[in-house]
Amino acid sequence: MEFLPRESVIREMNRSLHSMIEKYDLEDIGVFEEEGEGNNYHLGYTIRKNGEVYMVHQPYEKNNQGELTPVNREWVIESDAGDTRGYQSLNEVIQYISNHHSVH
Repeated sequence: MEFLPRESVIREMNRSLHSMIEKYDLEDIGVFEEEGEGNNYHLGYTIRKNGEVYMVHQPYEKNNQGELTPVNREWVIESDAGDTRGYQSLNEVIQYISNHHSVH
């Protein structure tokens, strides 16, 4: 398991935001991070598409130096409609969001 500085992981994520807006026709996107219990850490994106907001993230483990490593590559989507998980790529996440946005 390779641990990387948190700042490096976030910088890499920030670098791709503009291209993701264009590629996936998003209204907005930003980096999302949340510290969990113990060494658990969640890192991903806050995505707005079709007027809905989604928190999409992957689980990470944080070491004593504050560095991060992915626990697995599974993406989780949190939204007002509920949580879904088991996505293997960001493409799968965006496809789900595009096809399953709720209607108000």
